[in-house]
Amino acid sequence: MSWQPDVLGDGYEQLALDLGPDPDGEGDAAAVLVRRTTKPDEAVKGAVLYVHGFSDYFFQTELADFFAERGHAFFGLDLRKCGRARRDGQTAHYAADLEHYDAELEQSLALISAAHPDAPVTVVAHSTGGLITPLWLDRRRRAGRVAPVTGLVLNSPWFDLQGKPVMRGPFTQALRVLARVQPFRDLDLSDSVYGRSLHISGTGEWDYDVALKPLEGFPVTVGWLNAVRRGHARLHQGLDVGVPSLVVRSDKTHYSRTHSDASDRADTVLDVRQIARWAGCLGGQTTVVPIPDARHDVFLSLAEPRRLAYEAVDAWLDARTPVGR
Repeated sequence: MSWQPDVLGDGYEQLALDLGPDPDGEGDAAAVLVRRTTKPDEAVKGAVLYVHGFSDYFFQTELADFFAERGHAFFGLDLRKCGRARRDGQTAHYAADLEHYDAELEQSLALISAAHPDAPVTVVAHSTGGLITPLWLDRRRRAGRVAPVTGLVLNSPWFDLQGKPVMRGPFTQALRVLARVQPFRDLDLSDSVYGRSLHISGTGEWDYDVALKPLEGFPVTVGWLNAVRRGHARLHQGLDVGVPSLVVRSDKTHYSRTHSDASDRADTVLDVRQIARWAGCLGGQTTVVPIPDARHDVFLSLAEPRRLAYEAVDAWLDARTPVGR
């Protein structure tokens, strides 16, 4: 097991993590940890472990540079069956239980600690990753294993299922039943509006691999969504992640099947009111910062909201010295 050149080019390396047989029966599982190599003139005071969302993978080099400039060694994790880690015959992003991801999260944390002993680690996660990581950190805290994690930054975390409450209950019950018999069944939930707002082929400025992050997203499967709903239920009972948290999100949601200027200035994926409602379930000290005109991934927003998002993270880091600059 050794670090190899990454698809992001100079300054980035990847390490494949062997996870053994897939609990969901799709061969052997693997994850891929990507690191931004530390430059000779960069001091390392802490480290970041970044976790992507659904239909996503790590490619956000601007985000990595931001943290590196503030003394944080940066590592991005492609979870099992996601991005670089997906193998032939595996269902993209599928996991029947979000706890399955604990294996690669723990391996990554151990590797970061080995590379940077005693460095405090900030976990940064987006969307579905923003649900996976608080659940993981709550389990670690209950097991008495908070260190070396000292902070959590969530970028538009997925805290609840979109739609009217009267519909969410029956739909969730149907998922539980269907997941027992047809876990890999696709749900027709594709939408290219968000992808078009990000990618250079649309109105975005980001050139990423659409084979790893399709414009219309990967198919949503019954078993995976059932796992997400179980995760939502656990979150809503109240967690304690054991560390201070920062939640950054857009100030508004805009749902539409047709792309418009509003699609570039709102969260077109999640209901930001739900993020606001459930942020208090993380436990401990939680700071929530709405970013005007931000997209679903606030760090892939237009220039001005992106600047405001980075300022919010900067202020939060500075308030938590010596972890910050």
